[in-house]
Amino acid sequence: MMAKKQAMAKKLLLTGLALSMGLGAWTGEAGAQLLSSTGPVIAILDGELLVGEATGHLGGWGTIALRSRAKAARTCVGEFSYSEALGDAGQLRCSDGASAAFRFQRLGLMRGYGAGTSSGNALSFTYGLSAEDSAPYLTLPAGKELSGNGKDLELVAAVPLPPR
Repeated sequence: MMAKKQAMAKKLLLTGLALSMGLGAWTGEAGAQLLSSTGPVIAILDGELLVGEATGHLGGWGTIALRSRAKAARTCVGEFSYSEALGDAGQLRCSDGASAAFRFQRLGLMRGYGAGTSSGNALSFTYGLSAEDSAPYLTLPAGKELSGNGKDLELVAAVPLPPR
């Protein structure tokens, strides 16, 4: 009976050790951001396409980082909050001096859209959506449409539909 209890204790110890190692590896990969989620962002700022990602944290705040598809040197970073008390809003600052205040609407836990203004120019964006799903929420420049996906996304001339 004693040998059986020792074997069971050893098995529990090994199982606990394996579980701890597994969780340790998982949190190691996630780093200190265990309770956060990162997803893609597609934005139109001053008629220009920017892409990047946003990271939301369980505490109700997050960061956003964007890069212009047309001008590689133009980058934008910002912060946002999402809570009932503060609302869903944020601020974006760009390397060329532009800044924008924005509000956003969640469509789900990690998907949504937003809009704001930058020195009188429009900002519209989506997060967690594909280019196709983003189209209704983005204010594209006249005569332009989104083409491609992910890092290959670009603004191209819209192809007019033939008359009926």
